[in-house]
Amino acid sequence: MRIETKCIQSGYEPQNGESRMIPIIQSTTFKYDSSAEMGKLFDLEKSGYFYTRLQNPTNDMVAAKIAALEGGTAAMLTSSGQAASFFAVFNLAGAGDHVISSSTIYGGTYNLFNVTMRRMGIDFTFVDPDCTDEELEAAFRPNTKAVFGETIANPALIVFDIERFAKAAHAHGVPLIVDNTFATPINCRPFEWGADIVTHSTTKYMDGHDTAVGGCIVDSGKFDWMAHADKFPGLTTPDESYHGITYAEKFGKEGAFITKATAQLMRDLGSIQAPMNAFFLNLGLESLAVRMKRHCENALAVAKFLESSDKVAWVNYPDLPGNKYYERAKKYLPDGSCGVIAFGVKGGRDAAEAFMSRLKVAMIATHVADAHTCILHPANSTHRQLSDEELIAGGVSPDLIRLSVGIENVEDIIEDLQQALG
Repeated sequence: MRIETKCIQSGYEPQNGESRMIPIIQSTTFKYDSSAEMGKLFDLEKSGYFYTRLQNPTNDMVAAKIAALEGGTAAMLTSSGQAASFFAVFNLAGAGDHVISSSTIYGGTYNLFNVTMRRMGIDFTFVDPDCTDEELEAAFRPNTKAVFGETIANPALIVFDIERFAKAAHAHGVPLIVDNTFATPINCRPFEWGADIVTHSTTKYMDGHDTAVGGCIVDSGKFDWMAHADKFPGLTTPDESYHGITYAEKFGKEGAFITKATAQLMRDLGSIQAPMNAFFLNLGLESLAVRMKRHCENALAVAKFLESSDKVAWVNYPDLPGNKYYERAKKYLPDGSCGVIAFGVKGGRDAAEAFMSRLKVAMIATHVADAHTCILHPANSTHRQLSDEELIAGGVSPDLIRLSVGIENVEDIIEDLQQALG
């Protein structure tokens, strides 16, 4: 099936007389006829459900759809994109380990890595996504367990060179994890360029309607954990909490990573997505291909308008000819990047705040990447915990305005911006 069809058809195949839509299994627990039968689930000898804190049928159906869209072999939903990023890294790295990350990532993810996970004993090295090969090579250590980046950085809009970072990671026997939230699998499928694990904040384009917070992790099923057994003992040595199961042996390359994340991390931390939220997410996925096309068309028109305005100091949008990442975007995102634009108005912070206060169609909101046009000043909101030096390192200048172009009539969006600019 082509990807537009997968948005509708994948993940759930109703049988004769069954619900046409994915059913909402709004239940915490599941009944079995005997303890012996349930025991097989606890021993990972049989697939099934016993407690929604670990797994739920509704969630698994939606996760299977996202896995199909990304071209992966297994996936799991989480309560948020933050939980997805945390689980994806923590499933591989623990106290005393090291991870390399692009420096131009979402501010919340940066804080997760640089503050919270450091407190857990995991060290991080942040590298410029445009660093030289020598600088990237120098970042690796014997205890490095993964490399992390975003397909399109939020909000710097830097296009990540997936293929280059994947080759570097694999040369050191570690996987590349890519947050594909902004591009979605409609515009980029990182597995095709060598990535091993993909994460999403499904709260954004996948949901698309400000309805439900959620996240997802997808495994490509291609990374050979046993070939690097000494680096990943959690996957390649017996887990005594499950009677000595070795995940990479029992579930293979295709299922080991997600099974471990479910059986260990979701079991112990419980960051499960609510089944009702998964149902809403599926509704968003069904229209994802249609919406992404409109988002990209609208955003390009708005970017060209902003570029022509004498009130605008600069515009950053990967699909604009002349953009620093234009050629890289054409490689990884040939059908369009996303609906998010970064720009600055002349006059700095004060001018930015005055401009935003005059908007009528575009709303000031923390959110991004949904059907509504919304706008944000990251230095005063999502990234306000960062110092000026950290902001600049993350590609976020103090005057940067993040505009998430929705699917309204593009002329209305442009007219609103024009009147607000004065």
